[in-house]
Amino acid sequence: MKHFLRVLAQLLVFLYCKCLWRGLKFVIRKLTGRCELQRICYNNKPGARRTLKIDSVEKTIDDIMSLKKINPDTNPQLGISLQACLLQIVGYRNLVVEVEKLRREPYACENPAHEEMLMKLWKELRPDSPLSGRISKQWCEIGFQGNDPKTDFRGMGLLGLHNLLYFAEHDKATALQVLHDSLQPKHSKMSKADWDKKKFDKAIGYSFAIVGINITDLAYSLLVSGALKTHLYNVAPEMPSLVHFQQTFCYLMQEFHRFWIEEDPRDIMEFNCVRTKFHKHVLKQLKNPDMALCPHFTASDLHLVNL
Repeated sequence: MKHFLRVLAQLLVFLYCKCLWRGLKFVIRKLTGRCELQRICYNNKPGARRTLKIDSVEKTIDDIMSLKKINPDTNPQLGISLQACLLQIVGYRNLVVEVEKLRREPYACENPAHEEMLMKLWKELRPDSPLSGRISKQWCEIGFQGNDPKTDFRGMGLLGLHNLLYFAEHDKATALQVLHDSLQPKHSKMSKADWDKKKFDKAIGYSFAIVGINITDLAYSLLVSGALKTHLYNVAPEMPSLVHFQQTFCYLMQEFHRFWIEEDPRDIMEFNCVRTKFHKHVLKQLKNPDMALCPHFTASDLHLVNL
């Protein structure tokens, strides 16, 4: 009996997919005078809500128009809308490739460009403290684990360094404030009375650079899983680029810092637990197709608007 019901259910699903659904699409097209692509493009505003619905379309616009027997002369806006969506889809895939390439490239001490970026990171975060040497305990002041930061980049490769440097250069005031708070959280801009009132008095610090690399990993996982499509399709009118990804990292760093303080962990051993909760919080936000991660800080070229 169970086997019969299972077969019957499969047959009904097959009939629905092959016959009923196509029939419904045919009837709707006759009633509205528009195919499915036209309805998606005309009935949804630009952004993730529209693009996500045709994300599987990979053919050229001309092929689509021809396949659907749509006259481009009588439907000029459809071609423009499709072009915008396809640009976003192609751009997202190219971004994944670019980010993956940076992640796979290891930090090399013998590479002058790598060394220059690392030195620049120090100067941005510690402008008044000259570095005593390339191998130095001073690196711990900006949150690296040991005397040589190269060992900390093994997980995320150059991607971690690129993100940290972008944060330090393009939103320096915020980066310096987060670094300061991570070293001495109780001495942030809040008064002691405010800390006591909000029960932040037990807040502890963390290693700025190490957390930055960890948040890079979080941003990377959001990107490759496709979760960031919602955000990037809403903030990049054409093709999402590496800059959009780095701006997202700046937002995540700022938000994680606030989240860390609000969670008020007992010690650094709770980091993974807090990070997991933060990850789920961001994923929940991104389930809204109209969502664009909107920063609570100012960056010179950060144009993220909650649509």
